[in-house]
Amino acid sequence: MILKFFNKDNQSNNDSDLLNVACLMIHAAKIDENYTDREKSIVKNTIKKLNDDNEDVDKLMIIAEEKESDSNHIQEFTKSIKSMDKDKKKEIIKNIWEIILSDGNSDIYEENLMRRLAGLLYIDDKTIGEIKLNIQTEQKK
Repeated sequence: MILKFFNKDNQSNNDSDLLNVACLMIHAAKIDENYTDREKSIVKNTIKKLNDDNEDVDKLMIIAEEKESDSNHIQEFTKSIKSMDKDKKKEIIKNIWEIILSDGNSDIYEENLMRRLAGLLYIDDKTIGEIKLNIQTEQKK
């Protein structure tokens, strides 16, 4: 797994990369208007994996849920993520697909979100589709 996911020197407490990733994942979980405990658990576990600074994950989740609720667009969440290297962005996309597909399907709003993220994060549609197919294959096992 990724050992040093974020560059600590470029973070501030209010607008860290980790917080933006959490907000983006929460947005993906809420987009179908059904933010389940399973989705929340996926977000929380992902944040725990990415948390190099041992930040309080529960506190971060509360802040991220509030920030996501107060936001009216995803660009503020993707701004710092798009400058990450491609492997880090692909890992984030993978985790978002896991959230979206946690209920067994994806609706038109979730598919639209992933197309927008592909453009905002400079990831080609083919890569987005391959990640989705890999998640679906893993879920069938």
